Amino acid sequence: MPICPPHHPRRVSWDIELFRLKRNRRNRSNYLFCRIFQRKTVSHFWLENALDKVAHMQRNNRLQALVPKLVLGPSFLIVLVFVYGFIIYTGVLSLTNSRMLPSYGFVGLTNYTKLWTLPHWWRAITNLAIFASLYIIICSVIGLFLAILLDQKIRGEGILRPIYLYPMALSFIVTGTAWKWFLDPGIGLEHTMHLWGWESFSFNWIKSNTMAIYCLVIAAVWQSSGFVMAMFLAGLRGVDNEINKAAQIDGASTGTIYRRIIIPLMRPVFLSAFVVLAHLAIKAYDLVIALTGGGPGQATELPATFMYSYTFTRNQMGIGASSAIIMLAMIFSIIIPYLYSEIRGGSRP
Repeated sequence: MPICPPHHPRRVSWDIELFRLKRNRRNRSNYLFCRIFQRKTVSHFWLENALDKVAHMQRNNRLQALVPKLVLGPSFLIVLVFVYGFIIYTGVLSLTNSRMLPSYGFVGLTNYTKLWTLPHWWRAITNLAIFASLYIIICSVIGLFLAILLDQKIRGEGILRPIYLYPMALSFIVTGTAWKWFLDPGIGLEHTMHLWGWESFSFNWIKSNTMAIYCLVIAAVWQSSGFVMAMFLAGLRGVDNEINKAAQIDGASTGTIYRRIIIPLMRPVFLSAFVVLAHLAIKAYDLVIALTGGGPGQATELPATFMYSYTFTRNQMGIGASSAIIMLAMIFSIIIPYLYSEIRGGSRP
């Protein structure tokens, strides 16, 4: 049975009283009664202390649970207003007859109908199909090749990895500007070849209506292939080495192991790379502006540059807003199935 601390006032007063009663034999019954009462009082004392500690811990727990909400609350509010709020606002504008300034004359789906009748928009969609398909395929092939190369534990891997990843550290504005200088016939590669005596060399893709779109592909692949390589390398290093050993014991060559065993196991990595690259391709804007400006003519016009042009240059805000919503729908059409497959795969036993 717990008792009060030795120097506690309640303990001292009870000890004196019990000692006095115990010395007097005639007060034996009073002594026993006080002893029982003391035990109940001491137990009540410790119970009060325990309840106080529990209440204090509960207050601390509530405070600790409140701190993350206070820290994340402003960020959540900013994202809610300036991201999702403006997405909703753009959707509203796409249903109005807004031109240079926002207007709230509701016109329904007229802007969307008009958008799909514009040759300019169809040219942007066609360019996006060419750019996105080549960008995704070439980045995947180069990234996979570099990842397999580094997976062989070659010498200098610690140096090669940062070199391959370095372009991704640059902004698309810097990449576009650098490649614009490199591809410019007057100061870039063609001019350098002429200075070295190769007078017949010609490389003026950036000035060609039919070839300029491939200049965008070259610059985008140069920047993103290292990032894809890092994703694939992480996937390769995540494959159990026992699988490789078992396949080698069975006499499988290195190429067969990668083709028949390892690469099929990397399906989630391929899917993740596809989602990232497709997202970058759909929203590509700064690379186009820095490299070609959408030209020559409309040869490198993409939906993002179309949206900016119609919203801020041609003063047709309703058309621009509707094109932005269609771009958002394109991204959702890629991300939502990916998230669904991830959630469904994670829920399986």
